[in-house]
Amino acid sequence: MPITIAIIGRPNVGKSTLFNRLVGKRLALVDDTPGVTRDRREGEGSLADLKFKIIDTAGLEEGADDSLSARMRQQTDAAIDHADIILFMLDARAGVTPLDRHFADVVRRHDTPVICVANKIEGKQGTNGYYEAFGLGLGDPVAISSEHNEGFVELYDAIVASAETHNLPLREPEPETDVDIDEDDSELAVADVVDDTPLQIAIIGRPNVGKSTLVNRLLGEERQVTGPEAGITRDSIGIDWEYKGRKVKIFDTAGMRRKARVQEKLEKLSVADTLRAVQYAEVVVLGIDATLGFEKQDLIIADLVAQEGRGLVIVVNKIDAVEDQAEMLQGVRDALERSLHQVKGVPVIPLSALSGRGVEKLFPAILKVHALWNKRITTAALNRWLNDAMSRNPPPSDKGRRVKIRFASQIKTRPPTFILFTNRPEAVAESYLRYLSNDLRQSFDIPAVPLRLLLRKSDNPFADKS
Repeated sequence: MPITIAIIGRPNVGKSTLFNRLVGKRLALVDDTPGVTRDRREGEGSLADLKFKIIDTAGLEEGADDSLSARMRQQTDAAIDHADIILFMLDARAGVTPLDRHFADVVRRHDTPVICVANKIEGKQGTNGYYEAFGLGLGDPVAISSEHNEGFVELYDAIVASAETHNLPLREPEPETDVDIDEDDSELAVADVVDDTPLQIAIIGRPNVGKSTLVNRLLGEERQVTGPEAGITRDSIGIDWEYKGRKVKIFDTAGMRRKARVQEKLEKLSVADTLRAVQYAEVVVLGIDATLGFEKQDLIIADLVAQEGRGLVIVVNKIDAVEDQAEMLQGVRDALERSLHQVKGVPVIPLSALSGRGVEKLFPAILKVHALWNKRITTAALNRWLNDAMSRNPPPSDKGRRVKIRFASQIKTRPPTFILFTNRPEAVAESYLRYLSNDLRQSFDIPAVPLRLLLRKSDNPFADKS
C-alpha cells in the first residue's frame, strides 16, 4: 500500500493548489478567499517516481466546540491520524504568523514525521518568511511555489529522506516476471475478466437538505463536516466505499440554489463542481427536505439529471419531522408524475439521515436503477413491441403523406438509447415519440432512467429500380 501524506496549515496558504499539483488534476476548488476547503479530500498523488495517497485538509483555526471551524478542525485531526507524513504548509510571503507557531506546536506533539513547506516563494518575495520557518522547530523548511511549479525537486528529496528515516515503504516492489506454472494448474493462468469499476453515485440537492449527513450515515463515520449552517460543503468530495462487496464511489456535493441567487464567484465554482459530479455519475441521488416539500428548484435539478442521461433516485430526508408523511410523499410523487415525464417511475425513498431510519432502503433502490440504466433489449423483442405499438396507435400522417417506422434497434445503454428507421424522420411528431417512449418504458418495465429515441431515414428499397 502507498504511504499517506496529509497537507495541513492555516487557511489560504495554498494547500489545495499543492494538492491539485500532486494529483495532476484540478480536483480541489482554489480561490483567493480564505477557508474554501472545509472537508478533507483524498487523491492519488505522484511526484516523479513516487506514488502516494494525498489528503487536502481545511485550514487550521481555533474555534468553540460547536462552531463550524471546530468541526472542520476535527476533519483535519482525522487526516493527521491517518497520515504517514505531514506537510505543514505556511505562506512565505506573509511570514510565520502566531497561528503558524501555535499549530506547529500541535503537530510536534504527534509521532508522525513532519516536513515544513514554505509556499509562495516565487520572485524571492518569500525569502524572509522562508528563513523565519527555521524557528518553528520542524526541521529545515522546503521552499516551493505550488502555483508556479517551483521547488518540487527539493520536496521530493525531503519526502524520500523522511520516508527512509522512518522506514516507510515509498516504492512498490517490482512484480515477479519469472513464474513457474504447473501444467496441472495451467487453467489458473487465464482469469475471468471482472468489471471492478466502482459504481459512481452523486448526492445532490438544494443547500441544507442533509446530503453530507446522509453520506456520513452511509459510511458509518463523521467523514464530512455537517451542521445547521446552509452551504457547508463547497466542492464535490469523492469517497471510496463498499456496499456488500460492491465497490462504490460517493460524491458529496455543494447545494444548488436558484441560478438568480448564485452571485459570488466561489458559489459559482461550487455549482460547476456539482454539475461535473452529475456528468460523471451513473446514478444521482436527489435529496429533498421533507419539511419544505418538493419545490421548483428540486424539479429543475431533477430535469438536469434527466437531460444528462443519468439514473435518478429521490430521497425525502427529515421525514420524521413531518406529521402527515403519507400526504407529503404523495405530493412528491404527484409532482414527479406531472412535471418529470421523461423519467417516470423514479423511486422515492423516505428516510432520516440523522437517525438512520429508512436508510437501508436507499442502496437497493440505487442498484435497481443502475441495472435499468444498463438494460439491453434484443432487436427481435424490440421490433415485436414496435409493431404492436404502431398497430394500436399508427403514426399520424403528415400533409397527406404516410409516415412509416420500419425498424428499431438499441444502439447503446447508459442510458438505454434506441434508433428508429423511418421514411420521413422530419415528419414524426414529438407527441408520437413521447407515446412510443412511454409505451416502451411500460412494456419492458424501465422506470427511473431516461430513454433516448433517435430517428434515422431508412433507405428506399425501390430507389435503384426502373
